[in-house]
Formats: sequence, C-alpha cells, structure tokens
Amino acid sequence: MSRALRIAIVFVVSAVGAFAQTTPPAGTLATAPGPARPVLGPVVIGPPAAVPPEVAIPRPTPMELAQVNQAVKRLIDADTSSAQPLLRQFASLLTLLPPRLNVAATYTQTQQRMGPRHEGFVEIAKRGDIDLLLDGDSITDFWLQGDANKAMYEKYFGGIKTANFAISGDTTQGVLWGLKNGEGQGFQPKAIMLMIGTNNTGGTNNAGTMTAAEIAEGIGAVVLEMRNDFPNAKILLLAVFPRGVPGDSVRDKIADINTGIAKLDDQRHVFYLDIGRAFLDQRGYFLPDAFRPDNLHPLAKGYDIWGAAVKDKLAELMK
Repeated sequence: MSRALRIAIVFVVSAVGAFAQTTPPAGTLATAPGPARPVLGPVVIGPPAAVPPEVAIPRPTPMELAQVNQAVKRLIDADTSSAQPLLRQFASLLTLLPPRLNVAATYTQTQQRMGPRHEGFVEIAKRGDIDLLLDGDSITDFWLQGDANKAMYEKYFGGIKTANFAISGDTTQGVLWGLKNGEGQGFQPKAIMLMIGTNNTGGTNNAGTMTAAEIAEGIGAVVLEMRNDFPNAKILLLAVFPRGVPGDSVRDKIADINTGIAKLDDQRHVFYLDIGRAFLDQRGYFLPDAFRPDNLHPLAKGYDIWGAAVKDKLAELMK
C-alpha cells in the first residue's frame, strides 16, 4: 500500500467515528469536565480479518481484472451505434478497478479502543463470570448513561451477569481489534447481543465512503471473530437501527446493510433480529420521546422498547 493511500485511509477512519459520540442524553444534568483527554496516537490500519462467505464481496484477481477490462474495451471498440462516443467517454466507469482494502473488516485499534475504556474491559474479561455480553457503539454504550437509561438496563439485565463492552463512536474495525486484544478472552458468555455499523455509514447525508457491502463485511467479520472467541455462545445479531428521518440517504444504506447481514443467521449460533420498526411510527419517524433529537440515540423509552423486543429471545438463547 502506498504511503499516500495509507494516510488517506487513516484520515477516513479517524473521521468516520464522529457520528455517535458521547453527548449526554436529554434530561441528564451537566457536570464539570473531567481531566483533559490524553493525546492519542494516530489510527493505523490493521491487518484484514476473515469474513464469512455469506457477506464476502466478490473481488477479481489481477488476471480476472485484466480479462474483464480487455473484453469491455473490445466491446466499446466494436460498437457502431450512436452511443459509441459516450461509451468511450465513460469507459473508465465501465471497467473494473482493483479491489480496495475494506477497512471495516480489519483489526484496527480505533481511538475509542485506546486507553482506559478498553483496558477496563480487558480486566472485566479476565475476571470472567459473564453470561451475557453486549457489544457495539454508543447506542449500546448509552444503556449505562443517565439514571433513566440505567433504570431500563436494570429492568432488562439486572438479573443477568452482563458485561457491556460497547464504546461510543466505535466502528466494526474497533470492535474487531478489541475482541482480538483481550476483550474476547478470559470468559465464555452464554449469549451475546451485537449491534454495530452505524458509525461506518458516514452519517445521514452520504458523508461516508464505505459502501453497504463493505460495512456488511465488517459486521460479518465481527460475528466470525465472536464465533472463534466464544464458540459456545449464541449471538443475537441485531439489524443496524434506523437513523435520520425518512428520505435521508442513510436509511437506504442501512437497509442494504441489514439485507446483507441477515444472511448470517444460521439458527444455530447466529440469530438475526430486526427490531427497527418498533421505534418508528407509520410515517417512518421515531416515536415521540423514544429517541433524542439527533434521530440516532435512544432515550429511556427507546431502551424500554428495545429491551422488551429482545428479552424473550435472549432468555431463549441463554438456556
């Protein structure tokens, strides 16, 4: 990989995590700021992770790439229709490009997994005695933020030995790195509830460069890593929750992601569940008082809807 490409990837990865950050939910009292966050090192893209075949993107070999592009060129050269000038003008759009690295499916230490949060998770993992693992980004992390949300957490998970390793702002690649580096060792949960990927989308207006297929690959890589780390656990794989409002481009991207990851459901180890509609009214807008004005993070009512939608399935998977 060229130095310029590596720098560009580092920039993209650093920017992608900026969408589901740790701002206090509505109703939470503001507190004095804590110590300044230490300056963290740059994000360096890690090695690729294995991806389940169900979500793997077809990637041509160099020989296949050359064969296809030569065939396209011959077709354009042989065309005698009035469209040939346009075919020549847009030939670069008709030819295959070399496959790019899918950062979403790499073991990359994101800034979210640098420092005390990750280190604390590793210590919790070492102590073991965990029956249910929750993992993901801020949407899962915020179960434990604010008294109202904590009450919902206690309502649905208070009687279960639960660990929540989700971190606000994180991505598939960060979860992969965390699992590989201590968060996936030292314990064997009965069940896992995973929901990750919204920070890989780039937000509501196509700000991100990762495609739905690439994000689905990243989620699939996380599932496969969990299968390797926790071979006896049942994984409740949640569809990526809706975000934004009807008409936002991210809605279509999330729908495509969920179509891809639904293929990971094998009804033995991985169980896909889409509860997104439970948060929306008939027009596709979030129910009143269920989500914050950012149309991304649940409020206590949203967590109550979430808990009610998964409690029976989790109880079944933990038997």
